[in-house]
Amino acid sequence: MSNTSSKRQSRGWFKLSLLLLIAAAAVAVYFNSAISEQTQEAPAAAAPPPPVAEFITVAPQEVRIWTGFSGRLSAVDIAEIKPLVGGELQQVLFEDAQQVEKGDLLFVIDPRPYQAAVKRAEAQLTSARSRAKLAKDELERSEQLVKKKLVSESVFDAAQNEFQVATAAIEEAGSALAQAKLDLDYCFIRAPFSGQVSRAELTVGNIIETSPNAPVLTTLVANDKLYAEFDIDEQTYLRTVRRAQGDKAMPVEMTLAADNSVSYQGQIHSFDNQLDVSSGTIRARAIFENTDGALTPGMYANVRLGTAEPQSVMLIPERAVGTNQDKKFVYVINENDEVSYHEVTLGAHHEGNRIVLSGLQSGDRVVVNGLSHIPPNSKVTAKPAETQQVAATE
Repeated sequence: MSNTSSKRQSRGWFKLSLLLLIAAAAVAVYFNSAISEQTQEAPAAAAPPPPVAEFITVAPQEVRIWTGFSGRLSAVDIAEIKPLVGGELQQVLFEDAQQVEKGDLLFVIDPRPYQAAVKRAEAQLTSARSRAKLAKDELERSEQLVKKKLVSESVFDAAQNEFQVATAAIEEAGSALAQAKLDLDYCFIRAPFSGQVSRAELTVGNIIETSPNAPVLTTLVANDKLYAEFDIDEQTYLRTVRRAQGDKAMPVEMTLAADNSVSYQGQIHSFDNQLDVSSGTIRARAIFENTDGALTPGMYANVRLGTAEPQSVMLIPERAVGTNQDKKFVYVINENDEVSYHEVTLGAHHEGNRIVLSGLQSGDRVVVNGLSHIPPNSKVTAKPAETQQVAATE
């Protein structure tokens, strides 16, 4: 009886253990399946969206093309004031750096010796005229006597010669008087044009001697207008000159190298008559009004030369341009919002943009941000930039 009961109890524990194992296996399968599903779904849920690429749509624009150069200011008129006669310097009639007008008196050299020379020349002229009058009367009398056969022909010839000598003496005395008056006028040194004088190099009381190495008394510079002189390359020269039409002047803008807060407007005054073969450049000269009185010869200047007429070009901002060794490129977004690599040829700078010479077509959508983070041929989320079109500025 006891053996039978033990066997039944053993079979019961076996069945219970088997059921527990089956249940445990089922639970394990269920959890493994759930973990696998979660593992498979996790990458799909974590996949990032395509990067945002801001773009502009390029299109031809009418702009005036500007090219920048470095130059230096020079005076339109400049004169070193030197004495033309000698003597004691009696007066200096200006202050250092004073603004003077044409004809203003600057220096006075003692005029007394030259006034005396004028009086002497006037007296000589009067004497010459008196002798000439007497010679003329003698010639007329001799002519009458010769006609009456009262004197010989030689007397008439002598009278005629004397009259010619007296007439020449009048001309000589007149020339001497003119020179004496000119020397007297040179004692009063005046400004040949309006401008600003430098300091007086000699003061009152100094004795001035005239010679080829006569001292400079002061320097006068016209400062109402100034030249900006700069060298431009052959290509820019040809492009600029050929595009100039009729009487339309090529505009020029200038700022000072030391202070670019003020812009001066001018125009090309002239180009040199030959190219410098050593540098491949030609000297250009632009003229500017000294509107605020701050310009002075010798200053360094930044000059921008514009074409006579606006040109039709395509512009892209500097930030849209990438560099691959010695090549320039941009990314263009196609109709499928995929970016592609486009090599471009760029021209001059313009208002923070670059002129595109080749590599793009009107209507292309050019990426303007994140070039380093967007690989070519990748999908992007295209977004128009805040400034859809690059501003056109003449």
